[in-house]
Amino acid sequence: MKVAVIITTYNAEDWLRKVLVGFSVQTETDFEIVIADDGSTPKTKELIASFHSKFKHPIIHVWHEDDGFQKSKIVNKAILQATADYLLFTDGDCIPRNDFIAVHLKYKESGYFLSGGYFKLPMTISHSISDEDIISQNCFQISWLKKQGLKTNFKLTKLTHSKLFASFMNWITPTKRSWNGHNSSGFKSDILAINGFNNDMKYGGLDRELGERLFNFGLFSKQIRYSAVCLHLDHARGYSSSEIWEKNKAIRSYNHKHKIIQIENGISSL
Repeated sequence: MKVAVIITTYNAEDWLRKVLVGFSVQTETDFEIVIADDGSTPKTKELIASFHSKFKHPIIHVWHEDDGFQKSKIVNKAILQATADYLLFTDGDCIPRNDFIAVHLKYKESGYFLSGGYFKLPMTISHSISDEDIISQNCFQISWLKKQGLKTNFKLTKLTHSKLFASFMNWITPTKRSWNGHNSSGFKSDILAINGFNNDMKYGGLDRELGERLFNFGLFSKQIRYSAVCLHLDHARGYSSSEIWEKNKAIRSYNHKHKIIQIENGISSL
């Protein structure tokens, strides 16, 4: 198996369905899906079951009881369940373009992790995208999005279909090559070497903290934000707070100052 796709979710069946439809029409089919479920109701389990026949390999559903925002823990558990040696991480609110997995596999390289981005949609268009829009890939066409009411702006360049232009934009973009939970990939051995995600961190920077420790471990990063395309569906964020952000910033600052590679409360503590 070439890659395991780890998808985080929490009680968002409508969005997760769109995401799974997106993965069902990938040009690359030799992958497994691991759902990192942070305590959803049985509705999510039922949805996942309805997609089992859509993929070459069985979907692995990793679940734990709802105990607030525990993304780090459930993703660490999903990493342990993944059987591939290369891992692609995304969220249950990001619809992948049909070449999403193929792009990650094209650019993967020992000693690197890949840093992708997303194109954020407003709530109205998020709701209006149908399964057929995803299967036909119409929702990735700028002309289609404009017909749905999307205003023209520079960020539309993220949806380019030109490989040459995408490579150029990847090269010139000032955006840091950070680990982004919605669109990043790396070797499982590297992630295990730094003890995975930090279970002490809640919402706000926990993905980037992992990438920062990968840098401390000696890895480099490749920018693929204009090549690996996904659409981010809008939603509320009731789990964010300034207190949590400050705590997470302090953890990242300490790790940066002391060149921390392995955190104590990670995969090994599960």
